[in-house]
Amino acid sequence: MTARYCSLVRQSAPVLPAGLAAERLDALVGGRRMWVNGTVLHYCFFDRDTDGSVIPDPATGAARYVSWVGGKEQRDVVRESFAQWHGLGTGLSFAEVADPSEAEVRIGFQAGDGSWSAVGKDALGVGLGERTMNFGWDLTAPGERGTALHQIGHALGMLHEHQSPLAGIHWDEEAVYTDLAGPPNFWSREETFASILRKLDRNEANGAVWDPHSVMQYPFAAGLILEPERFRAGLNPPGVLSDADRGFVRRWYPPPGPPGTGVLEPFRSVPLALGPSGQADFAVEPPQTRAYTVGTFGDGDFLVVVFEERDGEPRFLAGGDDGGTPANAAVRVRLVKGRRYVVRVRLYSAWGSGRTAVMCW
Repeated sequence: MTARYCSLVRQSAPVLPAGLAAERLDALVGGRRMWVNGTVLHYCFFDRDTDGSVIPDPATGAARYVSWVGGKEQRDVVRESFAQWHGLGTGLSFAEVADPSEAEVRIGFQAGDGSWSAVGKDALGVGLGERTMNFGWDLTAPGERGTALHQIGHALGMLHEHQSPLAGIHWDEEAVYTDLAGPPNFWSREETFASILRKLDRNEANGAVWDPHSVMQYPFAAGLILEPERFRAGLNPPGVLSDADRGFVRRWYPPPGPPGTGVLEPFRSVPLALGPSGQADFAVEPPQTRAYTVGTFGDGDFLVVVFEERDGEPRFLAGGDDGGTPANAAVRVRLVKGRRYVVRVRLYSAWGSGRTAVMCW
């Protein structure tokens, strides 16, 4: 029987400046959806009678209402899956909130709409009243808990393992199209190509080698894979976090080090001594309420994110990415006197021998 597959949200190709050096291109493609380390990802479940969507009835074409609300057993599976990822001790943490407007990850349970998730920071571009993640079938059924782990992996920035160019999979493509066109997926050829056959850019792969045991790897029935030969009879990952899954998220989101947050004062630049993928954190306590610019200077590709501390917890406020251009990263944001903010600067890659710095003005 064909497995039910994650119908990953269609990914748009990045718009990148022409003439980027190879290392700059690699860093931008590989890291553009990853969160800044130290982020608290807030998730919520739609739980009101009005949370849902109106869709056409497949039999009559008439509009009908479909709820996004899931039962407690379904929600508990997702909570337990977040706890498994959290248990890896990375620099990311998770917090459940009740208000969708306070959540980066908003979870629905619309039956028949497939299971899918926005990838990493792509969730920030989804409307506040919309889902960034959906579960379209019963997560409490045998073997289905891996679906929740898989979708949370997407939310962390991971993509499908079988689409890695490092996998070296040779498909029987027409067999794949035929298999996915039938139950339970009923996918079009376009959907099948996008979520199975299309190869990712090498820099988007989850790791340096293919991991057929990854929770991000689909199972496949016999006859769909021609090579490697050992998978001609089928590929059946265990549906749990593999060693490579753990290693990938720990490399991107290393555990927090000892306290060492610097202080960023208006009009005083602070030198940055960062290697590629390095990060520096700064506290900001604005002397007056107004709009400030927080930006970087020097020869490097940077991401700058501003968080506001609420009840001792950093909440995402604004972010800026230089897109690989020499312009450096900057974000314009209103800061309020008496509140505390955290600025996190992440270096994608560096070039040249010039110094780099960050400043608030």
